[in-house]
Amino acid sequence: MEWFDTWGLTIIVFLPLVGALLLGLMDKENEDALKRTALAVTGLAFVASLVLIGQFDFGGGGYNSYQFEVNETWIGAINANYHVGVDGISLPLLVLSTFVVVLAVIYSWNHWDEPKNPKAFLILMLILATGMNGTFVALDLVLFFIFFEIVLLPMYFMIGIWGDRSPRKVPGFAKEFETRLYAAIKFFLFTLFGSAFMLLGFLALYFESGKFGERTFDITALTELGAGGAFTGTFAFLVFGAMFLGFAVKVPMWPLHTWLPDAHTAAPTVGSVLLAAILLKLGSYGFIRISIPILPDEARNWAAFIAVLSVIGIIYGSLACLAQTDMKRLIAFSSVGHMGFVMLGIATMTDIGINAAIIGMVAHGLITGLLFFLAGSMHHRYHTREMSRLGGNIKLMPVMGGILAFTAMASLGLPGLAGFWGEFMSLVGAYNPLPGLSLGVFRTSMVLGAVGTVLTAGYMLWMLQRVNLGEPKEEWEGHEFQDVDRFELTAWVPLIVLIVVIGFFPKLIFDSTTDTVTALVEMAFGSDATASARTMIGG
Repeated sequence: MEWFDTWGLTIIVFLPLVGALLLGLMDKENEDALKRTALAVTGLAFVASLVLIGQFDFGGGGYNSYQFEVNETWIGAINANYHVGVDGISLPLLVLSTFVVVLAVIYSWNHWDEPKNPKAFLILMLILATGMNGTFVALDLVLFFIFFEIVLLPMYFMIGIWGDRSPRKVPGFAKEFETRLYAAIKFFLFTLFGSAFMLLGFLALYFESGKFGERTFDITALTELGAGGAFTGTFAFLVFGAMFLGFAVKVPMWPLHTWLPDAHTAAPTVGSVLLAAILLKLGSYGFIRISIPILPDEARNWAAFIAVLSVIGIIYGSLACLAQTDMKRLIAFSSVGHMGFVMLGIATMTDIGINAAIIGMVAHGLITGLLFFLAGSMHHRYHTREMSRLGGNIKLMPVMGGILAFTAMASLGLPGLAGFWGEFMSLVGAYNPLPGLSLGVFRTSMVLGAVGTVLTAGYMLWMLQRVNLGEPKEEWEGHEFQDVDRFELTAWVPLIVLIVVIGFFPKLIFDSTTDTVTALVEMAFGSDATASARTMIGG
């Protein structure tokens, strides 16, 4: 399939956008045709990503060596190219993106938040898929920025139109706002703020690269310049700081996280799933793909600062969860803690830590995506997310209650399930960070991170006790609740299977990531920086 080598990634990225255009031409009253078209388009993109896995050379090349690469002139005046490619780091995240979007379409088949407008909702979902897929394969900073920003508007409208309509009192304003409007505007402004700084950083790299030859936005060329020590001093510090703001908002890292709980709480179920499973990974992926390889010296200088913010996020997110009464808001705050472990792994600048970050991203996408599916389905039945009213759920809906218990155990990092590996390896990486980094900072972060795992278990078990156990509340007497329906099972069972399979066989992810991550660390920091990840994970 030689044509796939050239067109495969383009098909995966732009097929959802073609589907969105097709939906735009269809009658919005024909719901079945709309949903079948969306499912066919996203399903084909997922199948194409599986073909990508089948043809991927898992032993091929070091870092900056991409497969299925296309590099064509796009905007010649500024030397910006349509340059896409995939390596062992981006492959698992790209497949995760195509996979979760298919499940989101299946779940939404019979679950619509008001107003019921499947045509517009599915179009936004497909545009979102194009932005997410494109970000993971873009190898040009202009292209990366466009894909990175494409996701902003669809999610803004998902939250603003289909979100929670309950009133919300905002400090400093006399009138109340609808929760959805407040959350959508906050999400938009925070992300736009970070992206503005990120764009400034990209432009600075473009102009600075002209000192070493032709100005370029090409990530591979800038990576080679960065590995050769081209970007140093105050320039590198300011550029890393600008990109840090852009990526940290998207992760989100403490204290730039405040938009996330509001956005999750207000978003429709599918919006929350896509936000948690994929969108939060765009920021941490940006650190691995752009910040570290292009500015390795500054990555080393910023590492301790990133570690401190990460561990604060872990502890803060856990404590905030213990204070929540809304089930969906608790899951939202849990993402702050889980992404804190991802960023702690990245901050170690070692192959173990970055491998931990990638498997942590995949596991968080599967587990927290499933948690938001469950929270949405429970809200659909109970018409409330207040945990004090949801007691005895496992008696009223035993299948849903059982899946919730399983997913909560996966989220707290139970060994044998996918969530364990990212947290465990991040802590191991923090014990032996990149040589030259402060052992005191990182080993203290390791201890505090371990405390965070205990707190995570605490709030997840506390949530289960309040929601699943005990007797159903009097207000539900006489109510007949439908347990999990076929659309929910179809969307959830693949997630459950993968959570178990990756938990027992993490090599499914590590076989893709280890060689590329090791090559990245060696290129950026030298061969003495690797921490023998192959030995640890049996590669």
